[in-house]
Amino acid sequence: METLADLLSDAAAGRPPAPDCSVTVLPQPSERDAGIIAFTAHTVVFADVDPAWVHARLPAGDLSAPLLPAFLTAMEAATGRRAGNLDLLALAAPLPGPPPLPLEELTGGDHPRVARARRYRDAVRVWVAGDEAGLITLGQGVGGRWEVAVEVEPGHRGRGLGRALATAARHLAPGPLWAQIAPGNAASVRAFLAAGYLPMGAESLLVLDDD
Repeated sequence: METLADLLSDAAAGRPPAPDCSVTVLPQPSERDAGIIAFTAHTVVFADVDPAWVHARLPAGDLSAPLLPAFLTAMEAATGRRAGNLDLLALAAPLPGPPPLPLEELTGGDHPRVARARRYRDAVRVWVAGDEAGLITLGQGVGGRWEVAVEVEPGHRGRGLGRALATAARHLAPGPLWAQIAPGNAASVRAFLAAGYLPMGAESLLVLDDD
């Protein structure tokens, strides 16, 4: 059986799921990670649920249904989890050479940024720019993929730092780099697009209540 890691690796290599209006149900890659990814005309449900149960609740050909409240609520009840934010899922290839701005890596595991990131990702590393004006977090998240998150302190926004951090992350990443971006955060969406990340789909994770 294909795994989520296989599917994501293929998508990163330019081979996303076929746009055939179908739904693929895969096992959870870990106890931590479950959710739904909508690629172009193809949805992937990765959770420990019966595929027949999933298909019975999704009207054939309805591309919106897997991420609508009715199905997400049913998935919450079936998994005992909570549907998280609906995010834009974007992807970028790694870049050679050093990052284009000076960064300092945070090595203390007790730093609150590091501690929080470790709840959702493995092999977490965190860098700061300037006097913590901006922050980059890299780690292995859903299906073992490399994920990035960037933060810019309010007083430093509107100066292109978000784009610079998103670009720098591509120089730090050991492989294809995925970003989960809240669509309502237009500034973040613009920053990642300007840094060369390409939209791949939409994603909603099913998280445990203590997350």
